[in-house]
Amino acid sequence: MSPTREVWSLAWPTVLTMASYTTMQFVDSLMVARVGSLEVAAQGNGGVWSFTLMSFLFGIVTMVNSYVSQALGAGRPHEVARYGWAGLWFSLVAWAFLLVPFAFVIPSVFSWMGHEPRLVELESEYAQILLVGGLVTLTGKSLSQFFFGIQRPKLITVAAVVGNVVNILGNYVFIYGERGLPEWGLSGIAGMPAFGVGGAAIGTILGTACECLIPLCVFLGPKMEALYGVRSSWRPEFAAVRDLLRVGWPNALALCNEIVCWAIFMSWLVGLFGTVHLTAGWIALRYMHLSFMPAVGFSVAATSLVGKYIGAGKPDVAAQRAQLTLVMALIYMTVCGVIMGVFRHGLITFFVSGSNADPAHMEEIVRIGGWMMICAAVFQTFDAVGIVFSGALRGAGDTIFPGIITVVFSWVFIVGLGWLLAVHWAPSWESFGPWVASSVYIILLGLAVGGRFYSGAWKRRRLVPAAE
Repeated sequence: MSPTREVWSLAWPTVLTMASYTTMQFVDSLMVARVGSLEVAAQGNGGVWSFTLMSFLFGIVTMVNSYVSQALGAGRPHEVARYGWAGLWFSLVAWAFLLVPFAFVIPSVFSWMGHEPRLVELESEYAQILLVGGLVTLTGKSLSQFFFGIQRPKLITVAAVVGNVVNILGNYVFIYGERGLPEWGLSGIAGMPAFGVGGAAIGTILGTACECLIPLCVFLGPKMEALYGVRSSWRPEFAAVRDLLRVGWPNALALCNEIVCWAIFMSWLVGLFGTVHLTAGWIALRYMHLSFMPAVGFSVAATSLVGKYIGAGKPDVAAQRAQLTLVMALIYMTVCGVIMGVFRHGLITFFVSGSNADPAHMEEIVRIGGWMMICAAVFQTFDAVGIVFSGALRGAGDTIFPGIITVVFSWVFIVGLGWLLAVHWAPSWESFGPWVASSVYIILLGLAVGGRFYSGAWKRRRLVPAAE
């Protein structure tokens, strides 16, 4: 198989999977926007703050891919099931002892930020549903990393598409209830109450549950048992979980820290200028996710390929595959950046048209959102470098440098520079100031991670011993 074909055969299902997940979020926001602009802000805030803790746990289970792919490349199939189960057991314990308790605390977090009471009520409802239903989200993430690691991404793609369909149907039923969408000629479900933004969270959990169930059935099926002894390896093994924690904590810390900084950026720094700025910001971020998440798919492919060739003792081949993956991601994200810049006002208008906001309110959202989209367009190419090469380094087990640099840069630029621009240096820029700061962060992070990759230090790392 040619290098390009090998990379693309693994990349397109992972890209489609991540695009599918992003589509789920985008459709959620689009459907919630039909209810009102306040609900869009509530969904954005509730989603990002519920994801702060979830992202740390994601950073741990993501390492399942690295261990499984290296075990596969090293010719140690007995290790594959061991790390697959480690991710599942970790997900169960983390959900019970971290996510559920956080659901009871999160309303206080929003109240502390000084949001208006109705916004606090809506964003708390959305976040709590996602946190309580987080078991299926974590389990599904762990299973997807397992199948990416054994180079079977198409199964996860199918599961993601099914999950999206269920999510859309669930959204329609639970967001609009009996009323439906009469302006679109669509009737509702008789007797069903309209849950609004909370209904979007219910639809997301239902879709995620279906997305989790499909790979779980295959994971427990006879083929996986024959190849890797999955069913006979079900007992909890602390050593394997400890391995995930030992190598995964820098990745988890970096991911969680970055989400916290972005949450502070949106909920506080952008929120300083009012709900209109928050709504515009969350719309711009939804479009960013349509570019960002497929690039994460390329990153996952880079993790699997680098892990495989590091495990096989071929670091130079691993580097070549990672660079080829980057080229594909660069093309995609650069095109997205051009679209964001050229069609920025039309994209924002599409999102808010049909909502119950008055015309002057909508015009202001479009104006503000247009400036935000320019920032997003500028950093797309640099974002591709940081995303793909972070995945490549993770495949080799090189997680400490990217973790440290992400933590430092995010606090210095997203929060620190964002606060200085918003409050002291350029308050007349309004929310555009924090967006400039976030652009600086992404550009510099991409350059730093790219420098780490090209240093070649990661080629000397190994997580799984070679076959005996």
